[in-house]
Amino acid sequence: MNQFLPPEETNTEGKKKLKGVSCDVKNCVYNDQKCHCTAEKIAVGPTYATSCTDTVCATFRQRSI
Repeated sequence: MNQFLPPEETNTEGKKKLKGVSCDVKNCVYNDQKCHCTAEKIAVGPTYATSCTDTVCATFRQRSI
């Protein structure tokens, strides 16, 4: 088991969620509408970021309307 990655849990819809990874982006396909990320993994960047305001979630995918 990788000590640096949190264990996965399953939410009530049967989707896996990353323990400890919250998401406030309501229009992301990986947001389970309870502020949990259901992506298998996340990517945060860019590499030149020097503060949290410089970072973005590269895993974000817009939910279709």
